[in-house]
Amino acid sequence: MKTEHKTDLKEKNLKKEKFVVVLIRGLIGITKTTKDTLFLLRLRKKHTCVVLENNASNKGMLQKVKDYVAYGEINDETLKLLISKRGKKNPNNEDRTKPFFELAPPKGGFERKGIKKSYNVGGALGYRGTKINDLIKRML
Repeated sequence: MKTEHKTDLKEKNLKKEKFVVVLIRGLIGITKTTKDTLFLLRLRKKHTCVVLENNASNKGMLQKVKDYVAYGEINDETLKLLISKRGKKNPNNEDRTKPFFELAPPKGGFERKGIKKSYNVGGALGYRGTKINDLIKRML
């Protein structure tokens, strides 16, 4: 049986894909369980985004709130741009930034069918894949 060294495991963890999640719709009129899930994801205001690890727990939460958020895989270039433009210092730890980013509404607006339809049918919600990077850049 083949064993892996600790350095190999660290390299794999560094190369893990990350999801970025943007809250598109507001919190008025949603169920308590959906609202609790959004609070666990640290999404408490419209146009706020967070960066999450790609694991089963986060995927389950994203599936639950897919009708209120847009999400997809973020690339390194967009992540660096997001941290440099919208990263705020954490008052408890000066070396780190806060775990969420407040964005502006996108330049040029959302997609043609608005914020109540999924991305697959021409709206703004749900899974976007790597196209989320374009949305983030328009919101910076």
